[in-house]
Amino acid sequence: MRRFREALLQGDFTISAELMLNRESGAADVHDQCAELRGLVDALLVADNSWPWVQMSPLAAAALVLQQGLDAIPVLTCRDRNRVALLSDLLGLQALGVTSAMLVRGYRMPKEHLVPARSVFELRGRELLEIAGQLSEGKAAGNNASNSRPLLTGTNARVFKPQPGWQPESLLEKARAGARFMHTQLCMNVETLQAYLSHLVEARITWKFSIIVTVAVLPSAETALWLKQNLRDSLVPDSLIDRLRKAEHPEQEGIEIAAGLLRSIAAIPGVSGVHLFTPGRPELVALAIRKSGLRG
Repeated sequence: MRRFREALLQGDFTISAELMLNRESGAADVHDQCAELRGLVDALLVADNSWPWVQMSPLAAAALVLQQGLDAIPVLTCRDRNRVALLSDLLGLQALGVTSAMLVRGYRMPKEHLVPARSVFELRGRELLEIAGQLSEGKAAGNNASNSRPLLTGTNARVFKPQPGWQPESLLEKARAGARFMHTQLCMNVETLQAYLSHLVEARITWKFSIIVTVAVLPSAETALWLKQNLRDSLVPDSLIDRLRKAEHPEQEGIEIAAGLLRSIAAIPGVSGVHLFTPGRPELVALAIRKSGLRG
């Protein structure tokens, strides 16, 4: 099995995709998406109830992905779990053989969530990163046995156009807490991404962690507009939305847009990889990767 961890640490340009789930998704859905993406991605990221519905747990989904011979990057958030539950899940990831994970604070429960619930937030994202590091060293929960292969942990980063003199203190704090890779928000604005990365490269920040850029395969102008308005800090240029609106076949145009972005992003100094998701049919991600020429 090709591991995301090894690819990233060896300096390879990585490609990951999000496992698209909803509350009706079962093992067969996971198997189908694994079959579609096998050989095209280094790992499947398993989100943690990020949309306004409840879906299978990231640990269960990660186990199914690993059974299919693909690497899994489960996401754990502080929103729905207290310290004990998070520590339990970290131990569970180790037992499953997971080698990489996203550890984040998470956003508050949306008002329109189908299941009324309160947010927990007993821990901050940086505290969770530190606990994962302590667990690997045998210092958490009275664990006396050191783990020989600690989790490669990642967290979130926000792309923007920095002002002169800007210092990435927040990113450095996350790196000191143990983060070794950063996933950006949805970023389809190459100009803004180049400005952001140039600051990080100049300050040699990319020596401390890897930057993974998130891209969406957009099936329609309406979907692109919804993501721009509803995904926090997302960067979707109006020009891309207009291009989709004018296209005779919007879904095919969305594939072309994503493939072009993958090629452009891969050429930006300081970028270590891309992460793809789609609000459309799951197979659109595989089509965009093949169209880009970066894999397959």
